[in-house]
Amino acid sequence: MNRQEILSKTTNEEDRLEISKLLDKIEFVSKRNSVEYTDFLDMRQRQLCEKALSELKYNNYVAFGGYKTAERTAIILYPTKLEEVFKNEQFDFNTIFSVIRIQLPNELKGMYQHRNYLGAIIKIGIKREKVGDIIATKDGADVIVLKEVEKYVLDGLKELTRFHKSEFSIFGLEKLNIEEPKTQKLEIIVPSMRIDSIVSESIRTSRAKGTEIIKEERVFLNHELVTKGSKEVKTGDILTIRGKGRFKVGNIVNETKKGNLVLEVEKYV
Repeated sequence: MNRQEILSKTTNEEDRLEISKLLDKIEFVSKRNSVEYTDFLDMRQRQLCEKALSELKYNNYVAFGGYKTAERTAIILYPTKLEEVFKNEQFDFNTIFSVIRIQLPNELKGMYQHRNYLGAIIKIGIKREKVGDIIATKDGADVIVLKEVEKYVLDGLKELTRFHKSEFSIFGLEKLNIEEPKTQKLEIIVPSMRIDSIVSESIRTSRAKGTEIIKEERVFLNHELVTKGSKEVKTGDILTIRGKGRFKVGNIVNETKKGNLVLEVEKYV
């Protein structure tokens, strides 16, 4: 399958551009015999690119964002000569990614959240695709960035008034400050384990609105885009609803007299 065939499969201009950039990277791997990588992708973009790679039967790649459960990932493509290095997990991802750690002064600890750090990055003119996950804690945040922009991001953040008393440092991925995510337990009542029912009840909206959100391509099940409301969900599945949050599907704990299911859901907070 050639470049034009792949690109012709979508009419969305942004999607075509994303796939076109990916195809360019594949050509660079072949010509330069070197590792190439995309910018950070959200889950929808990642699935779009992985679908194109599957159609091309191109297997020499990994999707990685700095740690195993990262939501924003880059697709890293590698030449045949490095197959064993990647399969044996010996590649040094610190050649691609950096971690910028922001340590807040005592008077600001606990006051800043993810949106505050993201807003700061946007304010200094950094494109969102150059920044991966932002892991916020009460003491500050670890910001995963592409190594190529680490100095620009660091210098820009230091200039912001909100961080003028903060301390900054650059680390490798092995020192990422990963905390266990906090969750809030919910119980929802659904007629079945269809994803449209679980989406609408998890975010407390109507079934029609839940269906609309799925059609808008905002729903991911275990990091894969879902486009049909009839998709069945299982215990342990991770449900991500863009703009609404992330949920882990628990056990069926009861059944109502009308035959509906009482389902445990954990919302990541």
